Formats: sequence, C-alpha cells, structure tokens
Amino acid sequence: MNFPYFISKRITSEANSSFSSIISKLAVISISVGLAAMILAFFILGGFQQTIKEKIYNFKGHLEITKYNMANSLDEKSISFNSDFYQQKEHFEFIDHVQAFAYKAGLIKTKDEVEGVIFKGVDIHFDTLRFRANMLTGRFIQHPETGYSNEVVLSTHIAKKLRLNLGDQFMIHFVQNPPRFRRLKLVGLYETGLEEFDKSVIIGDIRMIQRLNEWGAEQVGGFEVFVKNKRKIDEAENVLFNAIDADLYVDKVSDKYNQIFDWLGLLNQNVTVFLGLILIVACFNMISILLILILERTYMIGVLQALGASKRQVKRIFLFKGMLLVSKGLVYGNLIGLLIAFIQDQFKLVPLDAANYYMYYVPISWDYESLIGLNALTFLVVSLALGIPMTVVSRIKPIAAIRFN
Repeated sequence: MNFPYFISKRITSEANSSFSSIISKLAVISISVGLAAMILAFFILGGFQQTIKEKIYNFKGHLEITKYNMANSLDEKSISFNSDFYQQKEHFEFIDHVQAFAYKAGLIKTKDEVEGVIFKGVDIHFDTLRFRANMLTGRFIQHPETGYSNEVVLSTHIAKKLRLNLGDQFMIHFVQNPPRFRRLKLVGLYETGLEEFDKSVIIGDIRMIQRLNEWGAEQVGGFEVFVKNKRKIDEAENVLFNAIDADLYVDKVSDKYNQIFDWLGLLNQNVTVFLGLILIVACFNMISILLILILERTYMIGVLQALGASKRQVKRIFLFKGMLLVSKGLVYGNLIGLLIAFIQDQFKLVPLDAANYYMYYVPISWDYESLIGLNALTFLVVSLALGIPMTVVSRIKPIAAIRFN
C-alpha cells in the first residue's frame, strides 16, 4: 500500500468537521470557479470569432478570383466561365463551392431619399443555404429562365434609411456613361451586423450587370471560392495562385477585411491575460490553503517523522492532498462551465446588442481542444505551485513539532 496516499486519504476523511475541511472546500470552489470562467471565456470568444468570420465568409467566400485591375474603378474587368480555372475547378479537391459575382455602383432614389449602393450580382449557383443565416425576412431573388430578374435583397439598414418595405418598387441609377436606370423590387432583407456590407451592398441578378456592361452570358466580374477546410485557406490560395491564368489574381477575403480579422486576433490576447490572472489566483489560493493544512498538521508531521517517516514521504502526503483538491476542483469546474455553456447554446438566455456586438446573443463554440488544454494546463501549473509549501515540511523538526501541540 502507498503509505503517503493512505495517510492523505485518512486526513481527508477525518477533516469533515475541522477547520481544514472549510478551507479545503474553499480550495475546491476556487479551482472550480476559475476553471469554469476560463472554459466559458474560451467558448464565448471562439463563438464570437467564429460567428463574425462566418458572416464574412458566407457573404464573400474564403477566396476571391478576379482580373488584375490597376484602376480604382468600381467596375471590374470581366472573367469568362470558359477560363481554365472554372472549367477545371473539380480537379481541386480542397474546393467546396465556386460562385460567380459582379459589382456595379448605383444610386437608389425614392420619393424622399437618395442612397449610394453597390449592386452585387449573383447567378443561380449562389449558395443560398450559406447566406440563409443572414436573411431576416422575405426570400432570396429568383432567376428567370430568360432575361434577368428585377428582384433584389437589401440590408435592413438601407431599407430603413430609404423607408422601403417588402414588395416595394424603386429606381436605381447606375453610375456609367451614359447613366442608366432600372426599376427594382424588394423581396428580402438581410443583416450581417457588419457596416462593410449592411451600409452599401444590395444583392440582385448578375445578368442585369451583364446587360448594363454589354457583357456576354459567359462573362462575370469574378469568382468566390469556398474551401472545405478553413484551416487550409493559405495553402489553397498558394495552389490557386500558381494554377490560374497570369492575368487573374487570387485574394484571401481575410486580407481584404484585415482590420476585422486583426481585431479578432487581438481578442485572443485579452483571454490570454485573463487566463494568466486566474491561474495566478488559483496558485496563490492553493499555496495558502496547503500552508494552513501543514500548520494544522504540524504535530502529525512530527509524530510521523519520529516514527521513521522520511521527509519525502511526509511531503508526498500533502502533495497528494493538494492534487486531490485540484482534481475535485477540475471535475466541478468542468461540470459548471459545460452546463452554463450548454444552457446558453440551447436557450440563448444572455442577449447582446447587435449594434455593438454584431449578434443578438452570446455565442458558444464547443472547442474541445481548448477544453482539454485548459484542464491540463490548470492541473500542471497548480500542481507545480504545490511544491512551494512543501519546502515548509522539510524545515519542520520532529521535537519542535511534537512540542508545538
């Protein structure tokens, strides 16, 4: 039988009514609350970052392929569906979906308001399932077999500013020479919460832009590429850059909106600081509590040493005691953190102001890698900190300890 482990279990079971029982419970509570807070912080941060990124990716794809354009004009140079990339896109195993787009600047004019917008044209291959998360009300545009559709989807921001409701018709004047206008019908409203899209972009039929630009049916402004594994976007960019025609350019959407992605990256630093502070507090609490336990058991330490127990064995008694408290704290902390995360994920009890946080409720991302890492890190760091109060045990002399009682 392991002598130090046996003694540590006995003093744990016999301490239910003593002062050490109270501080032991405080130690478990401290570890539990700290771990639960760290789990929720990582789950919420991951959910926040994932939600913002998905809003951008669902709107723009992971990669964009366009033609080189040295001018700052909003009108793109066209790419053909007959390009080698589009004809051979099935050969790239990492590609999940490819959809065409084209942009054109315009002015929406109603009886009372005028608003500058960017008309984004999409075709029948547009992934409406991905975009569905951004749709608030109404429906997406329908593409007729011939001609082009005059239906559009507006953001709630633009619709409110222009005082437009579903079913309303309005005029849009396209910026070109000579200027042209079209009558459009509002059939749906979207909202991403991101000003880059909500304040300017409306979605309609790409064939309208093809007609205005006098393009053929095979000409588009560019291609949005969705990859299967978002962790391999950089690798996909390099492969496509080397594979496409020399006059084409592939760009990561994260680079086009780097201010948002850089901001999301900075949030990781805040959580790292939060993690460090909680670990410091947990270590300080465990050191203090273990010192109190050692002082309370000073007489026992003296008796054990007088009976022949080595200082190493005595140290291991309290080390096992501390590790037992840490383990209990980890178990309860996981239960508390996962339970709160599950309730929030299922019932959305904690709301957010979408105007400031880009979403209506606190998001949860079930990051099990972070969960395992937090448990391992907490156990390792706090267990190493337990070595500090162990130095006190080595300084206790048997005679002085027995007299201490």
